[in-house]
Amino acid sequence: MPAMPPPTLSLIIPCYNEAGNLPRLVARCVEVFAGSGHEVVLVDNGSTDDTARLLPGLIEPYPFLRTTRVEVNQGYGFGILSGLRAATGEYLGWTHADLQTDPADALKGLELILSSPDPVRVFAKGSRYGRPLRDRLFAWGMAAFEFLILGKRLWDIHAQPALFHHSVYRAWAEPPHDFSLDLFAYWRAVADGMTIRRFPVYFGPRLSGTGHNETLAAKLRYSRRTILYSFALRRRLLKETSC
Repeated sequence: MPAMPPPTLSLIIPCYNEAGNLPRLVARCVEVFAGSGHEVVLVDNGSTDDTARLLPGLIEPYPFLRTTRVEVNQGYGFGILSGLRAATGEYLGWTHADLQTDPADALKGLELILSSPDPVRVFAKGSRYGRPLRDRLFAWGMAAFEFLILGKRLWDIHAQPALFHHSVYRAWAEPPHDFSLDLFAYWRAVADGMTIRRFPVYFGPRLSGTGHNETLAAKLRYSRRTILYSFALRRRLLKETSC
């Protein structure tokens, strides 16, 4: 039997204590990706709930669904990077497990990439609508801050999905292991002169469980980490330009 061709897209979905969402998430992935020639890598990102018990059985009937496990949670970005290492697709991307964004959005981004004159040089990223005013204000504030610090226009930094060619990931150096990975990937694409394609994605309410960035205190802690990492990126940029 001839070997199957590698998937066009590997979509990484990090899952941290998302046992309540897993049946719906897997069902949606089956609905969207079955027979598509793509793969979905569901990362058990060091979960302490029933994820390790439930996930293998849920995906077992579907060869395009794969899983990898991080034994001890080391951050959101670490989970994504673990999935990227396991991915075999020509194009890579990631999105959330909580179904606040639809996994099908990744196909919109992939279509934008593949329809471009130079797909290898395109970074596609969702742009969220349907969010509360408070969240939009945070996004505007962070965009203004990043422009002041990094000199780059980076809007809705943490919107999902983010998609790009596998070679982009292979060129990364020292990506962060926390939520700053979204900023790093977006900034790196802009700094490298890639074509940025944004597309609208609906951002709805969580269907189960509680998010890790929903309270004002959590948003402030998260913003503080992002600010500190932004200064680290600025130092890296100055070092790169001085070499």
